[in-house]
Amino acid sequence: MHRVRRRITTFILVVQLILFLVHGFVYWTWLRFFGAPDPLANGNAKIALAFLSVSFVAASALGFRYSNAFVRVFYTAAAVWLGMLNFFFCAACACWIAWAATAPFGAILDRRAAAVSLFGLAIGVDAYAIYNAQKTRVRRISLKLANLPDSWRGRVAALVGDMHLGHVRGRGFTQRIVKMLNRFHPDIVFMTGDLFDGTAADLDRVTQPWIELIAPLGAYFVEGNHEEFTDSHKYLDAVRKCGMRVLNNEKIVADGVDLIGAPYHTIVRPAELQAALREAGIDRQRASILLAHAPDQLKIAEDSGISLQLSGHTHRGQFFPWTWITARMYKQYVYGLNRFGNMWVYTTSGAGTWGPPMRLGAPPEIVLIRFDS
Repeated sequence: MHRVRRRITTFILVVQLILFLVHGFVYWTWLRFFGAPDPLANGNAKIALAFLSVSFVAASALGFRYSNAFVRVFYTAAAVWLGMLNFFFCAACACWIAWAATAPFGAILDRRAAAVSLFGLAIGVDAYAIYNAQKTRVRRISLKLANLPDSWRGRVAALVGDMHLGHVRGRGFTQRIVKMLNRFHPDIVFMTGDLFDGTAADLDRVTQPWIELIAPLGAYFVEGNHEEFTDSHKYLDAVRKCGMRVLNNEKIVADGVDLIGAPYHTIVRPAELQAALREAGIDRQRASILLAHAPDQLKIAEDSGISLQLSGHTHRGQFFPWTWITARMYKQYVYGLNRFGNMWVYTTSGAGTWGPPMRLGAPPEIVLIRFDS
């Protein structure tokens, strides 16, 4: 326990140091390009930046312990600022790139105009990214699985991942997603984890709308890493109260199709995943679907005879530069439908957001999968 606490403390200190450095770089760039304000304004700006630099870490610390109106507003505001800082950092980098590109040719860059234009663009991108994150899309795909029972042909499964219910998104968001799902009448619903953000919340309240979900073959859930931040039992109990079936390293048969669920802590341990799939007894003569929070250990799943793996976790990066980083980490499996040997893999970008409630180039979605003959 002492070692875990020390690692968490070290992680928090590193994150806070990075935030201090990024805030300092953005402000220093603004001063160099736009010019210094009068002494009073400069002093006030430094005080504001000092507060903003610690706001997200402080809001997160409060958010993991308390759930009330003040914490929700503070956490949401800090998360929005974190996203704005990301694009301000990009704008600051662009200022220096513009200067470096013009200086060798003797061109005189209008620094003030460059700063106003690029930082203004960053504000516009922030506003669009916030708007875009609220517009949940519906993506439809068709899929053919070997050994699929005739009873499944033409059926539709809904895939929902990464809602991150907590301080930013709560009961109202759940109601909206449930209404969307019921409008499309899926036969079965798969949830690939991170239903919760891992922060303090009234779990029964934010999940209660799931009781209204209509899915003839049921709804199935596998836990993600955010359910494992603390004791996962409270989250899984809330899920079960809503009528969802939690698959915890187990297999069930849904009208002739094997459904297997592997929680996040299993997916990140190859030997544990191998053992869980071996214990499940995958029948290669029957279509099978693995719910796994992250698109990891694909070879193990494919070698075990899984027909289709459904995952989330990546958020497709949410916005630049994280879209680029996650694509380098997960390659083509960062998002969408792909083949891995004899297995299909679909990774959803998720319905919600973590941290900044922003999305750019990675729209939120629920996925409707039609099983064709």
